[in-house]
Amino acid sequence: MQAQKEAPADMQCRDKFLLQSVIASPETTIKDITSDMFNKESGNLVDEWKLKVSYVSPPQPPSAVHEGSDEGSVSDNGHMDTFSAAARTHVEPEDDSRQVNATISRLLEEKNSAIQQNNKLHQEMDHMRREISKKRATIPFMYVIIVGVIGIMLGYLVKRI
Repeated sequence: MQAQKEAPADMQCRDKFLLQSVIASPETTIKDITSDMFNKESGNLVDEWKLKVSYVSPPQPPSAVHEGSDEGSVSDNGHMDTFSAAARTHVEPEDDSRQVNATISRLLEEKNSAIQQNNKLHQEMDHMRREISKKRATIPFMYVIIVGVIGIMLGYLVKRI
């Protein structure tokens, strides 16, 4: 296959490809591979992937800051100096690495804040559990006191009679 020399004006391509694969035994030679192997009706397991062509425009060249004498330097043979051209193309990975580093640091900050918030919620939950257990412990104790007082009163009344 060859690449098109010009991309379509609307950057839309309608080319689609069907990629099929079949598991073959290790003893299979190139001569043994036929179109019958890719027939699903014969009971073969055929994996299919549909590929769609999409055009991607090339990245915009970086806007390099030209420094005095390097601008337009020409070597003895009349070609641009390759070192300056390489330096100009090296600017883009730096920009990408800065963006990547910024994204990484932002994600690390978000992770740390989420961990702190999670720890804070765990502490609050433990505190609430302790409060609830204290309240549950006081209610049965009150019942014991009330039942004891009623028992003493009933015992006093029974002994009087």
